[in-house]
Amino acid sequence: MATLTLRNIIKQYTQGKQSLQVIHGVNARIEDGEFVVIVGPSGCGKSTLLRMVAGLEEITGGVILIGERVVNALEPAERDIAMVFQNYALYPHMSVFENMAYGLKIQKLPKQEIEERVRKAADILELSALLERKPRQLSGGQRQRVAMGRAIVRQPQVFLFDEPLSNLDAKLRAQTRLEIQKLHGELGITSLFVTHDQVEAMTLAQRMIVMNNGRMEQFDTPEQVYSQPASTFVASFIGSPPMNLLKDAPGVPAGQILGIRPEHMDLSPGSGWPLLAQTVELLGAERLVHALLGDEALTLRLDESVSAPRPGQRFEATARPDRLHHFDATTGRRIAR
Repeated sequence: MATLTLRNIIKQYTQGKQSLQVIHGVNARIEDGEFVVIVGPSGCGKSTLLRMVAGLEEITGGVILIGERVVNALEPAERDIAMVFQNYALYPHMSVFENMAYGLKIQKLPKQEIEERVRKAADILELSALLERKPRQLSGGQRQRVAMGRAIVRQPQVFLFDEPLSNLDAKLRAQTRLEIQKLHGELGITSLFVTHDQVEAMTLAQRMIVMNNGRMEQFDTPEQVYSQPASTFVASFIGSPPMNLLKDAPGVPAGQILGIRPEHMDLSPGSGWPLLAQTVELLGAERLVHALLGDEALTLRLDESVSAPRPGQRFEATARPDRLHHFDATTGRRIAR
């Protein structure tokens, strides 16, 4: 295991006289044994950043260190990393055992050691009964576990996961998330995991990097990212439904944006902000009320025990004062209170 350090990482594509910079000076240190998730919308640069760590993309500027070793010029096979991809990339003609053992055979490890590593990984991932099957005989979740097993047996210093759950249905994604958490708890290998899914990020990460247009907006624990978002982008990306961001809320100073999460608003007849209900979504034990405050859209999350306003109804609500967030209207950055 090892630390993973990114120092002022830059990626720029050049064609003729045209150049496009897609990663803008990312700095981060992933501690030994830490599980860090890179999250952001499509096209934000998260997979490009991961591929640079893996050696699959050249870096334009900056330094990548695995442990104390600079790996900028090293080939992927020389970096002591193992990568799990979105598409499993299993050999269809090989059994589960052969798929997991293939990389070790290439390294010419002793047959007994290969056998021990594969069977240990199979036990951890509950694949022992499937070792003789071919990939076509497995479910999507089982194939992804085989792909993880292939990475485990290499005993790398760093695990890299590139959206490994994207091809699974919702139930399998939830199940596989738990398996990845359990796996990390048992192995404790430094891990970098890329996803566009904020639920995956919040549930898996010990710390998370939120990316936006090739820039690192925030690097912090899931709790801090949720409760103290560093910018309006983070506030609107993390949380479902996203944080309400209001420019014209009562009492907001000029040049500021007021943020309030839907779950931190309460109905307050006779003493709150005047709102007009637009639509109401029933979500089992909760209701989402989409409303207007003047011309600005606003969402409330209400418990089922609360009588929600009907579409077209005027009502009043207040924001909990200890849960307000203030952002600079020009930069979008958080204002310390």
